[in-house]
Amino acid sequence: MRTMAFYGKGGIGKSTVVSSLSLAFAREGRRVLQFGCDPKSDSCYTMINEPIRTVMDEWINRGEPDLRLEHCMMHSSCGVDCLEVGGPQPGTGCAGRGITKAFELLGGLESLKKEYDVILLDVLGDVVCGGFSAPMRAGFAEEVYIVTSGEFRALYAANNIAQAVRGNSKNGVRLGGLIFNRREVPDEESHVKKLAKFLGTSIVGTIPRDPAVNRAEIVRTPLFEFDPNAPASRAFEELHKRIANLNSDEFVVPRPIPRIIFEQLYFMSNEREG
Repeated sequence: MRTMAFYGKGGIGKSTVVSSLSLAFAREGRRVLQFGCDPKSDSCYTMINEPIRTVMDEWINRGEPDLRLEHCMMHSSCGVDCLEVGGPQPGTGCAGRGITKAFELLGGLESLKKEYDVILLDVLGDVVCGGFSAPMRAGFAEEVYIVTSGEFRALYAANNIAQAVRGNSKNGVRLGGLIFNRREVPDEESHVKKLAKFLGTSIVGTIPRDPAVNRAEIVRTPLFEFDPNAPASRAFEELHKRIANLNSDEFVVPRPIPRIIFEQLYFMSNEREG
């Protein structure tokens, strides 16, 4: 069984990446679980044609003693099992606690190996606090992929996430690479390549800016089904092949850049260029 966690700043496109990869693995006949760890509970939105049930909502409605995994688990028509953590009422609690509770419901990795071949976790990466780093600490994220654009804040979040990967490397966590989701900002590709080089990793896939992604979300349909010939669909097919065939020596303990150096490399240089 492979367990993969996809991190990145909010709005960077993690859910589209994870949903597309989940469907690609399922089409191969793999048993797939997609695990949305973002309080927005929108990771599985295009996969499920029913109201989204979340761990946090069911916990509140049923109470902790009566909460069971089957109350939260959803099953997509494309063969992917979906679990959304969700979040508490605004201002009333920590969404990270929901992630921990979801892991309790799922049981240990040994039991999950009997049910799934691939688990993909879609994790918020703006703040890699204790709750959102739980997939790494608990051993549920052996492989980490960071979704980023060439924008400063996305790169800044990516570098922070790399620090969390390094800090949890004692648990067997390794960085599989960067996924470059284009935003078409100036010098974007060179910025992402530079970060990959500093971290000691590679860009495992590049996703073009494609209006088909937004159109598929509007009609709540996976991109592969909405338009299999769209440029982004073809890019996700290549990304799936790349990740599926990664060698063990391509997984690394990253070398994150100290904050002051990062700002000198990216923020201050951008100010001078502007």
